[in-house]
Amino acid sequence: MSFIKIIIHCVWSTKNRIPFLKSPEFRNELWDHIRHNSKKKNIYIDTINGYDKHCHCLISLKSDQCIKDVLQLIKGESSRWINLRGGFTNSFASKFEWQDEYLAISVSESNLAMVREYIKNQERHHQKKSFEEEYKSFVEKLGFYQIRRG
Repeated sequence: MSFIKIIIHCVWSTKNRIPFLKSPEFRNELWDHIRHNSKKKNIYIDTINGYDKHCHCLISLKSDQCIKDVLQLIKGESSRWINLRGGFTNSFASKFEWQDEYLAISVSESNLAMVREYIKNQERHHQKKSFEEEYKSFVEKLGFYQIRRG
């Protein structure tokens, strides 16, 4: 028997960073839907939260799962659910979509509690820092710019 524990902190935004997720009630309903649907697809979501135009998700990957496929399932199904549900109004787009790109970072066991708290406190966190600032700091802090240039 193999023992595997791969925890990934994933972040993705709405298409063109349109703030579709303004309502806290709608966000909570969306996070619950993603959790429930992911469980049906054998995807374990440890923690999920976000703010008006993005989602943070802490996922535990199984040995037969890859980040790309898991996120495609989560994002694709939740986009479909949002569009079928309706009820959002936005002058910038006629339908809801997630951005294709995402950020995925492995999380060590020693940092797990800290990352969970960070994800849980998104609303408070974004009163001080925009999603764009947050995303840029992740990319810079983790050295992604250097990887692309190199």
